[in-house]
Amino acid sequence: MTQPFPEAEEPGRLVAKDVAGDNAAAQSVSEISAMLKRTVEDRFGFVRVRGELSGVKRAASGHVYLALKDENARLDGVMWRGTAQRLGFQPEDGLEVVATGKLTTYPGRSNYQMVIDQMEVAGEGALLALLAKTKDRLDAEGLFAAARKQALPYLPNVIGVVTSPTGAVIRDILHRLADRFASHVLVWPVLVQGQGAAAQVAAAVRGFSALPHQGVIPRPDLVIIARGGGSIEDLWAFNEEAVVRAIAESQIPVISAVGHETDTTLADFVADRRAPTPTAAAEMAVPVREDLIEQLAELALRKRRAVIRPLQLGRERLAARADRLPRLASLLSPQAQKIDDLSERLRRSLADRTQLSRSDLHRVGAHLSLPLLAARLDRARDRLDAATRFLYSLDPDRVLQRGYVRVTAQDGRTLMTRDVAAVEEALSLHFRDGVLAVMTGNASPATTAARSTPRTKALPHNSSSLQGKLL
Repeated sequence: MTQPFPEAEEPGRLVAKDVAGDNAAAQSVSEISAMLKRTVEDRFGFVRVRGELSGVKRAASGHVYLALKDENARLDGVMWRGTAQRLGFQPEDGLEVVATGKLTTYPGRSNYQMVIDQMEVAGEGALLALLAKTKDRLDAEGLFAAARKQALPYLPNVIGVVTSPTGAVIRDILHRLADRFASHVLVWPVLVQGQGAAAQVAAAVRGFSALPHQGVIPRPDLVIIARGGGSIEDLWAFNEEAVVRAIAESQIPVISAVGHETDTTLADFVADRRAPTPTAAAEMAVPVREDLIEQLAELALRKRRAVIRPLQLGRERLAARADRLPRLASLLSPQAQKIDDLSERLRRSLADRTQLSRSDLHRVGAHLSLPLLAARLDRARDRLDAATRFLYSLDPDRVLQRGYVRVTAQDGRTLMTRDVAAVEEALSLHFRDGVLAVMTGNASPATTAARSTPRTKALPHNSSSLQGKLL
């Protein structure tokens, strides 16, 4: 028979005491929590749980906290940072998933939770629902708007291709480019499905845009993102938000060529152009070289015709108008006749004028006799002598011979009055036999000091001069 608990014998006891034979010793909360943790982890060390995500939250540490729920229950879960980074999709509220991991307890809150090691979308229907939800969200941001799409270059010099380096896709692209127009192709090798594919594709798109324009590696003028066909799960990397945003931010025009013609990914919506197949993307990227050569030849021919045609039309119009012009002889014959008439009239006029001039010369010559010319010459000589004598009588220096003196200023003016002469600094006195320079008392002190030393200066007057100067 089992020993009864001491509390049953002493219900009013206040202090807990160990009793001999008691097999229910008191344990700490931590001990109980540790026992529960071991029990739960041992019993539920590996579980797969299907449920709907709720309360998804990514912490700053990178860990993801969430809950799995159905109609009747809720199970908290945590996904550590390393596991979250390896996810092939972005967990969102409302998405139905299958999570694999183990159950454990969290003593800090006295609850249990699931540590998730792997998470998958629960079926293709749930994956399509997630795709539609992501598409609507990104479309609301304007990432799929036609206004933000870039025009493709007509003839790119360098083409960047983001795809797997092995497989038929890259071979088809290179083969079609070689057939149409040989181009410089840069291949950025990436995974095109599975874990890490989305991150590599996004890094490749951003890497091409980051290349410098004049760098060692040429910067592409166009980027093609290509992958062969597959299921929605195989193509899921091109539905990832990281890839969509990388294409939206690309500074280089992008052609999306993911899957077959019936396959559609979010990369197709955000790219500047969508190609139904990788081969079609190569056809969009470059024109056919032979077609270009033919077009250039046709344009050159049209150019020559455009240049020659106006000349031909002008030549034809000129010939037609020249035919309507009158002959040169018919144009010039009236003028030639008029010239002949005027020449005859000129000859007669010159003859008549010569005869009149000869008659006038004879008439005037009859009045020209030697005595008459001599008389006219004598009268002219008398008038010249009278004018000379009168001019000589007006010479102011003639009176100097009779003892008069003529006074002039420094500028040569003849001074007529004493008042005018009194304001001059220097005067020139013109005598019969020469000129005498004198200084008046109107000179400034500086001028007087400069002239305090007597100097001589020759002042000519006609053929004689007087040396000296009075200060």
